[in-house]
Amino acid sequence: MEKIKSIFAVFIVTFSLIPAVFSQTKRPDQEARSAMLRATRFMVEKASVNGGYVAHYLPDFSRRWGELEAFPTQVWVQDPGTVSMGNIFLDAYDATADEYYYQAAEKVAAALIWGQRPEGGWNYMIDFGGDRSLKEWYNTIGKNAWGFEEYYYYYANTTFDDSNTSGPATFLLRLFLQKMDVKYKPALDKAIQLIIDSQYPLGGWPQRYPLKNNHPKNGKEDYSAYYTFNDEVTSGNIDFLILCYSLLGEERLLDPIRRGMNFYLITQQGNPYGGWGQQYNMDLQIAHARSYEPPALMPGFTYTHCLLLMKYYQLTGDRKFLARIPDAIKWLEDSKLPADKTLGGTRTHATFVEAGTNKGIYAHRTGTGVADGKYWWDYDDNNLLAHYGGKANINIQFLKDEYKRISTLSPEEATRNSLLKAGKISVSQLPQRYFSSLTSAVVMPSDQAVNDIIRALDQDRWLVKHIQISRPYSVAADGKEMNTAKLSDENGKGIVDSSDQQYISTREYEKNMSLLIRYLKR
Repeated sequence: MEKIKSIFAVFIVTFSLIPAVFSQTKRPDQEARSAMLRATRFMVEKASVNGGYVAHYLPDFSRRWGELEAFPTQVWVQDPGTVSMGNIFLDAYDATADEYYYQAAEKVAAALIWGQRPEGGWNYMIDFGGDRSLKEWYNTIGKNAWGFEEYYYYYANTTFDDSNTSGPATFLLRLFLQKMDVKYKPALDKAIQLIIDSQYPLGGWPQRYPLKNNHPKNGKEDYSAYYTFNDEVTSGNIDFLILCYSLLGEERLLDPIRRGMNFYLITQQGNPYGGWGQQYNMDLQIAHARSYEPPALMPGFTYTHCLLLMKYYQLTGDRKFLARIPDAIKWLEDSKLPADKTLGGTRTHATFVEAGTNKGIYAHRTGTGVADGKYWWDYDDNNLLAHYGGKANINIQFLKDEYKRISTLSPEEATRNSLLKAGKISVSQLPQRYFSSLTSAVVMPSDQAVNDIIRALDQDRWLVKHIQISRPYSVAADGKEMNTAKLSDENGKGIVDSSDQQYISTREYEKNMSLLIRYLKR
């Protein structure tokens, strides 16, 4: 009898624990969802301006900045900012089916459509104060941001730099496909047409459009009309057009896509210098850009372009994209730094390499701001420019291995998953299968990591310390306008705020949301 009572007691205790155990297994999910929604409500309802965002804010919102200090009426397009926030909202909607996230994404779209330029693209920022306010920003903060030369002038046109147009256009494509809401189609169509219209006949794109050449720098012509690879100008536009072709079925996009991919072949240099520069003038000569970007071959771009050419083979099945990759690899091997210049084996190449000699070219600067500051380049690898990086580490062996792997694939094998091949699209899988944002590369967080993220919420905000901060516009007693670039030393190395000041960070929000979304989708 006692034995029966004991068994019965164990049964009762065990049964009584089931709800608790079940609750504990469900609780992290519930808490994660709650934290995500609380943090999102704060960003949408407190941090955003008309649906748009910048990178950092003081907790009382008395100051805010993207790459540079921003007016209260301004939001930043480029990441981290408005577009990356919109993609996180759609990621969260995909993970939770909570309409609040979709509505937050719609607010982002409204901000982007408001800020879309007449020709169909975007500037680095959107100013809800209008053109007069934006001109004031350029005449104060922009023109004094030493080293940020892309902000020195108000061009009043579209920029493709840093995916500032392909990024928002891709977001609008994603949002349109989410519910097939036709109200987003006109802005999307406008962006598509701009990218078609702005492409040069040879296949490349300028950094800005419509073309302007009215801001000479240091006696050199403006580089914004040059054929530009830097900061995903060409590759970003090609990727966007490929998505539009595959998801919208627009056959007219095949020609600009092919011309864009072919432009990489056109611009590869002849042997024995089979690499690429980051921009080219109208005579297809490697050209300068900013004051610290000399006309030079770039090992980093050469490495990236080789990977892109392998990708283009997998999209098209055309082996011409593989044909000269060995020439590029040979040049990368020939242009390696001498052993005593590798910073203890941590670097393999100079960032810039002189065509014709394979000598490293190194950028430097001196001064404190636009008024007295100076950039130059030479062959001296001392006191390297920190904010750009004078030397790089190129994994040539990985490139060789990838080339060997992909070049052995037949065209049929290579293009098995190509978005350019007909019959690959399943409507039931739209749109999430074809879009990846921050969550795609996130490693599954542990329960402890999730709990730490949840506990880190402070009044529904994730706060950070010790970041590189912006400078507000100011004028010294002698009338000199002060440098408005982010805090850095003379060589451009970023200086972080060492105090205990806390900041609202869009990037921190995106990082934590990515981890929680990944956790929910496990």
